Amino acid sequence: MTTARFLSAAALSLAFATPAFADETVTSPDGSITVTIDVNGEGTPVYSVARNGEELIAPSRLGFNFADEDPLRRNLELTTTAISSGDERWEQPWGERRFVEDRHNELLTTFSHGETGRELSVRFRVFDDGVGFRYEFPEREDKTEWRIADELTEFNITPEGTAWWIQAGDWNRYEYIYHETPITSVATAHTPITFRLEDGTHMSIHEAALIDYSGMWLQRMDGQRLRATLAPSSRGAKVVRTGAFTTPWRTLRISSDAAGLVESDLELNLNEPNKLGDVSWFEPAKYIGIWWGMIRGDWSWAQGENHGATTERAKQYIDFASEHGFRGVLIEGWNVGWDGNWFGNGRNYSFTESYPDFDFEEVTSYAKSKGVHLIGHHETGGNIAVYEAQLEDGLDLYAANGVDVIKTGYVADAGSIISCNADIADPCEGQVMEWHDGQRQVQHHMKVITEAAKRKIAINPHEPVKATGLRRTYPNWVAREGARGQEYNAWGRFNNGPEHDPTLVYTRMLSGPMDYTPGVLGLVGSEGVAMASTKAKQLGLYLAIYSPIQMAADFVESLEAHPRELEFIKAVPADWEKSHLIAGEVGDYAIFARKDRNSADWYVGGVNDATEREVTLSFDFLEEGVSYTAQVWKDGPTATYLTEARHDIAYETLSIGKDSTYTVRLAPGGGLAVRLIPTQ
Repeated sequence: MTTARFLSAAALSLAFATPAFADETVTSPDGSITVTIDVNGEGTPVYSVARNGEELIAPSRLGFNFADEDPLRRNLELTTTAISSGDERWEQPWGERRFVEDRHNELLTTFSHGETGRELSVRFRVFDDGVGFRYEFPEREDKTEWRIADELTEFNITPEGTAWWIQAGDWNRYEYIYHETPITSVATAHTPITFRLEDGTHMSIHEAALIDYSGMWLQRMDGQRLRATLAPSSRGAKVVRTGAFTTPWRTLRISSDAAGLVESDLELNLNEPNKLGDVSWFEPAKYIGIWWGMIRGDWSWAQGENHGATTERAKQYIDFASEHGFRGVLIEGWNVGWDGNWFGNGRNYSFTESYPDFDFEEVTSYAKSKGVHLIGHHETGGNIAVYEAQLEDGLDLYAANGVDVIKTGYVADAGSIISCNADIADPCEGQVMEWHDGQRQVQHHMKVITEAAKRKIAINPHEPVKATGLRRTYPNWVAREGARGQEYNAWGRFNNGPEHDPTLVYTRMLSGPMDYTPGVLGLVGSEGVAMASTKAKQLGLYLAIYSPIQMAADFVESLEAHPRELEFIKAVPADWEKSHLIAGEVGDYAIFARKDRNSADWYVGGVNDATEREVTLSFDFLEEGVSYTAQVWKDGPTATYLTEARHDIAYETLSIGKDSTYTVRLAPGGGLAVRLIPTQ
């Protein structure tokens, strides 16, 4: 991977001292966004954000409470500032787009606490599509630790508007249906949280580069004033750090429309460049797996007569993958530990010992002979102490047998990660419980990703800490779950309503790739339960919900029974040169155009909510003077998620060029998939 930088010497750094009483401003390169930093009458640092002269964020407080000393929130003075700017174009090894533009102006402010001499710096970066800021703590002479009780960062939103959000601090982590409410009805929310303001401005709040810190929740205090609160810790202090350190970036994406929000690379740009070097050993690809049968209850993870992960079934799936060009086969439940109560427990897991009906060496050898890569599975039941004790052995086993992608899992309720490891957390006896997105679990994920990278293994965590753009720094962090995925469609009629998928595009997907597991062509969950999806929508998911590892999640028998749909799934890439949202609104529908990184083909498609709509698409993103053959998979004339007509799918072939338009019906709960192949 090559990186092109275009920083002038003048732009690289320009610093100056400012009077202690002056406020400061910094604007985006195009001048549209302005951030103002000041100190109010109580000596509290505040910032505000305006776009095109209109205030979006009213003066909002900055600061901290500590577990063992006075807060840093009053009696502070703005003492020094430094400004700089950056203009860079960098290349992703894989992603929604190959090249990313990073243009920003930066202001570093330092505040001093007169009574104690403590200092706090806040660094602001302002882009044409948003703002990022983080706190920077210096090394201390008076004590070795900073013990943060909570962060006091506020986002005081000025215009009224609508929010799309899921609750934080609840038992099911991030796996909820999104609320659509006035901003004044938000309670305590996870990020990303998305807003459409009364003037049409679209905005989201999230964080970037979450490293050795606690995940940020947002708590509404009053009106439209939201305050950061950090995921709790068993140690009392939510964050414990020694020496000089920086917090994650607090981010605001800002756009005039939904497309600008979705296409922003703000969080990626706020992360450090790739630390792993050449990662060409990771290959974006599609996979199948021994999974849907367990999710539906047809097979079991535990051993017994219905055990899913048998040698025989593994070979069947390997054969199917080899025949149809799927790179990977996920196998869950092959290892000891699934018997009895593993949920939220995980004490009996072995990550190297297989059940008697699964011959690990035979299966991995068979896969290699067929040119298929197994995708490993490390479910922990939320017990990171047991997992960390075996982590290196488990990774070594996979690395030695050609397993270069691992799905990890942390299935446990109420934030109940089991932590007892003196190497990372405080020494303890017995059982210590931590939150899924607290500092301890953030540390754990970093340990897994760095140990995996040493062995050229990519990681796809489920029940994870949310994505914050760290895939740029650690490109083996290829996807994660972190939302209510396709599996819920197996557990109850319309369990994921038709609006869930198009809402994910504008909320969860702002944080990064998701292993949503599309491609359930049978549209049937447990005991025949119906899914809130048409057949065309299952294809549209491959374009709407991005991941560099995309599953065809259905049984192989069902995939084989739908040859025309399987044709699209086999063809659609998992790695893109360009990506554009060409039609859509938050929570309603989303249609993307994406160009294959490895060919001249384009793909167009996406997903719809419960409202039938007719959409006219333009193709001005195509190359001038080139004609394309468009192969279309679309909702049939009677298709709707509400009846058996969900299976109604239509096909069409037509010629498309840059000046063409195409009008298509999106069924209730429907979708669209188009492949565009150059013909001249």
